[in-house]
Amino acid sequence: MVSAIIVAAGKGTRMGLGVDKLFLELAGSPIVAHTWRRFDSHPAIDDIVLVIRDGLQGAFQELAAREQMTKKFRLAAGGRERQDSVWNGLQSVSSGTELVVIQDAARPCTSPALIDATIQAAREMGAAVAAQHVTDTIKESDGGTLIQRTVDRAKLWSVQTPQTFRRNVIERALTEVRRQSLLVTDDTAACELIGQPVRLVESVAPNPKATSPGDLPLIELLLKNLAGAEVR
Repeated sequence: MVSAIIVAAGKGTRMGLGVDKLFLELAGSPIVAHTWRRFDSHPAIDDIVLVIRDGLQGAFQELAAREQMTKKFRLAAGGRERQDSVWNGLQSVSSGTELVVIQDAARPCTSPALIDATIQAAREMGAAVAAQHVTDTIKESDGGTLIQRTVDRAKLWSVQTPQTFRRNVIERALTEVRRQSLLVTDDTAACELIGQPVRLVESVAPNPKATSPGDLPLIELLLKNLAGAEVR
């Protein structure tokens, strides 16, 4: 059984628009609805947990009805940090779940093929993450004003979501994070802590995250293109 955990508990402060970025409408639906639909319509996903801020339960129930989501879903409470939200989501997945696919709610353009690829890689390796080769030249700075050195970009990847794991792997990794009272920026960092190998799955199609207002025009264009392709 494969469960998706959609992490939708962030405040989106970098968007700076005075509204919840996940409910900004692009291409006819809120951003979070597009993300949700990617997993609701995916044949490999059996059920969905949405990790949300307290007080938004009614809004998500209404969204599910309005957007005609069909798969069984649960709502879990967000935590103080992202890793706490993921932990809460893990506690809410079905008892028979073997694999979990963890997705940022603000990443609405993830392709079915990428979801498939991370699931397959996690079955084989135990952990997998969508990622792209870094193509820009990367500079390291000491203090933020002067270049200290150039980093070899040939070895660098920018990680995204989905991040997919055998359930027992990510539970063990996050248990160790919690035991040591550490702060990690993504779930694969927790796997590094316990020595769990993580397979990099190249993200070929655009898979942007809505972080700042400048991200929105590209995401809306991609969503419209995806909708057109689905109609055809």
